[in-house]
Amino acid sequence: MSSRPMLTQREAAAACGVSRTTIRRRREAGDLPGAVQDPVRGWVIPVDDLLAAGLRLHAPSPPDEVASPGVQERPVGPVAQVQGEAALRAELERVRHEHALAVAEAEHGRLLAQAEAQHLREQLAARGEHIADLQRALKALMPAPERPVLTQVSVPGQAQPEDGSAGSLEELPEASGERRRWWKRR
Repeated sequence: MSSRPMLTQREAAAACGVSRTTIRRRREAGDLPGAVQDPVRGWVIPVDDLLAAGLRLHAPSPPDEVASPGVQERPVGPVAQVQGEAALRAELERVRHEHALAVAEAEHGRLLAQAEAQHLREQLAARGEHIADLQRALKALMPAPERPVLTQVSVPGQAQPEDGSAGSLEELPEASGERRRWWKRR
């Protein structure tokens, strides 16, 4: 442990000439690693930690002012103007960055939607082809509609029987195994 005394946050702020909020922030940021919470005194900080954090002891302390909530003090003069411009520029850059992220996110979403739509179109076309194949296969497997059986056929260019009926299939040359030529012999 340190040979120097331990100070409360209030005592440390008064000894270093800073506000209690500054001491608390430095403690929470880890700049004061030896700070411990005492059940009676609250947070106590070794003086060595204050010196190691770059704080000076016995510096004049600023007055503790209580600002009303929601009201911020604004510095006056050219320094305030430069600080205001810098703050506005930082805010503008932050908004630009957020906007760029939102645009990139929207573009990514649009590209994903297009890719998904293309994929769905391809699936739909493949399924349409599959359905057409199945319909053709079903049509091929279905029995043909019944056709009337022809027992008598009239062939042009052949003599008709005298009874007026067309000859039977057995009488046709093709049915008997003979073949007729369709061209004339010389």
